[in-house]
Amino acid sequence: MSPSRRIERINHLLRQEIADLLTREVKDSTLNAAMISITDVDTSPDLRSAKVYFSVYGDEEEIQATRDHLQRASGFLHHNLKERLDLRYTPHLEFVLDRSLARGDRIMRLMRTIEEEREHREP
Repeated sequence: MSPSRRIERINHLLRQEIADLLTREVKDSTLNAAMISITDVDTSPDLRSAKVYFSVYGDEEEIQATRDHLQRASGFLHHNLKERLDLRYTPHLEFVLDRSLARGDRIMRLMRTIEEEREHREP
């Protein structure tokens, strides 16, 4: 079953607002230094919870630190979302690592390597 148009609009709005809050309002040196992208939001049909998918550029240690700091900031984010958005319920936020950007980057690097090897073999 696909999410309703209302849920899709709320997902889009939450993604924009969370990204904005992380950029402008969150005072956390780990999060401010990290290259974080909010890639998607999946809100439950009852609007009580939302999975916030994020991507971060870095090694496993940086990724884990970012996840921990996002989880710690979830109360602050929830409070600010409640003030910014006109929703009956402001969902509880759960942060989930989205590795699709890293996989895509790895595939692109592999394709470039293959292309470079092919160019070297041809006269």
